[in-house]
Amino acid sequence: MSTVRIVGGVWRRTPVVVPDRPGLRPTPDRVRETLFNWLGQTLAGWRVLDAFAGSGALGLEAASRGAAEVVMVESDRVAATAIARQLERLRGAGDAAARAAAEAVDLRREDILRVLPALAAAGRRFDLVLLDPPFGQGWLARILPLLPPLLEEGARLHVESDAAIDPDELAAGLPAGSGGLVSLRLGRAGQVHYHLLEYRPISRPDLRS
Repeated sequence: MSTVRIVGGVWRRTPVVVPDRPGLRPTPDRVRETLFNWLGQTLAGWRVLDAFAGSGALGLEAASRGAAEVVMVESDRVAATAIARQLERLRGAGDAAARAAAEAVDLRREDILRVLPALAAAGRRFDLVLLDPPFGQGWLARILPLLPPLLEEGARLHVESDAAIDPDELAAGLPAGSGGLVSLRLGRAGQVHYHLLEYRPISRPDLRS
């Protein structure tokens, strides 16, 4: 096992255990620091979905920075157990703000393709979606059609990939008539390309008279 550290917020410098699992690739400190510089240092009041939690580093970073709700989804049993143990440690240590941040996290040990429709059926919406799926398995093509019902207008999407992404090509994976994606920022750290996108739904005329 290895560790990464939370970059900012109430858990700043707290180590996060990274279990040794095939394909598990924690978002580097540099990428997380850059992402949250782009978003602003605090996410107070934001609702966040971490669709492929992995080590938990991204979702825990969001909670550390004040997100009101962080839904973390991880189907791998070992990885999910490591996140749950991390949350237990965080709930039992630190001040009231640190414990409240841990309580804001909702960890789901399920298949993301089942979780997303269930969240949509419950009327849940998010301001930020973190998408760091295993590379080379076509996950973005499977996930994107399920996202629009879960996105607030102007929601941000952080996407990590093994190649640069064309926002127009990515948006083509959204259901027809649901909206588009606009690229706000992009960067690269080693073999990882990361993108910050904004969701813009298609506005419909008000037919009321």
